[in-house]
Amino acid sequence: MKNTHAIQAFLALGQESRLNIFRLIVQRGNEGLTPSQIIEKLGIPNATLSFHLKELVLADLLLVERQSRNLIYRPNAKLVQDLSEFLLDNCCGGNTCMPVKVIKKVKAI
Repeated sequence: MKNTHAIQAFLALGQESRLNIFRLIVQRGNEGLTPSQIIEKLGIPNATLSFHLKELVLADLLLVERQSRNLIYRPNAKLVQDLSEFLLDNCCGGNTCMPVKVIKKVKAI
């Protein structure tokens, strides 16, 4: 994945409403959601939702399909997987990642 493609996706998710929309659609998986279902769940006005959905589609985070009179929005699972791999590429220098032990600082008396 190229940096520019990752940046475009992260910029699209960098707005709270778009992140909430994306997370809601991801929860539904391949079943997807219609705009009216998203409005019902998140209470976003129709015109605003349309703008945010367009941005998420342009960033390739969502796939859209017309079924008769309805648009169905689904997550682009391939891109989500690619973004995860992009972020974790060469994680821990190629070694198995171990959880970091948190050390609490003790205040001197």
